[in-house]
Amino acid sequence: MFFSRVGQSVAPGRAALLALSVVAPALVLSACMSSEKDVNLATYVDQTEPADVLYNQGLANMNAGRLDEASKKFDAVDRQHPYSEFARKSMVMGAFADYRAGNYDEAIGSAKRYLTLYPSTDDAPYAQYIIGLSYYRQIKDVTQDQKEARQTVQTMQDLVTRWPTSEYVDDAKDKIRFATDQLAGKEMQIGRYYLERREYIAAVKRFRTVVENYSNTRHVEEALARLTESYYAMGLTSEAQTAAAVLGTNYPDSQWYKDSYKLLQSNGLQPRENAGSWISKAGKLITGA
Repeated sequence: MFFSRVGQSVAPGRAALLALSVVAPALVLSACMSSEKDVNLATYVDQTEPADVLYNQGLANMNAGRLDEASKKFDAVDRQHPYSEFARKSMVMGAFADYRAGNYDEAIGSAKRYLTLYPSTDDAPYAQYIIGLSYYRQIKDVTQDQKEARQTVQTMQDLVTRWPTSEYVDDAKDKIRFATDQLAGKEMQIGRYYLERREYIAAVKRFRTVVENYSNTRHVEEALARLTESYYAMGLTSEAQTAAAVLGTNYPDSQWYKDSYKLLQSNGLQPRENAGSWISKAGKLITGA
């Protein structure tokens, strides 16, 4: 009866307000409790997930080929347990997972961060190796820019210099040879472009770069023949003869030498080395590919 009378004495609008005043706090309290519960649960999991468990989960995911999941697990170790031993290991393993997944920029960033924080650890050469591999995998055809080839040479050479006894040195040297050959190939491509257009000075500059800076690549043989051709076309017969002579000394059975010899003979000339020429001096450094 009491509630009945009260209900009868309160106006409809006021009754609605009173109802809201009772229900709203309950809803707010319920929402706060729910929100607080979610945050506490996430925080609890985030704070108590053991570093070794996360790390091993990362390894398991990587072995199973789930590289993105592996990377997330390694990142979680670094985030939840910074500066721990597992965080240090996770950083370099995360870089490797990114490399395997083809996320080369992320791999390079993680590996560089590792080297900044832990430059003297046993895994430092491995981090450097991952950086080099990430650049190496991005090397393009010689018709395109060779920025990644230059970065590969620099990074792998740093590895060889800083950690000469590392297990990664032999492969690093192989990658250096390949990237260096790419750089020489790019110079040859540009040189041939100028030669076809009879821009001989520009062509000579490119072929000279190959002979002087990339003398241990497979391109030096053609570079000497192209120098013979370019100097001959310019009327610089002494330089043309020297280029052909150096070519003959290092590659006597080469078709490039036969073609150069035939070119000189067409004007009654023979290969003859001028010891004072830059070509003669550079020729002493030629080792071949």
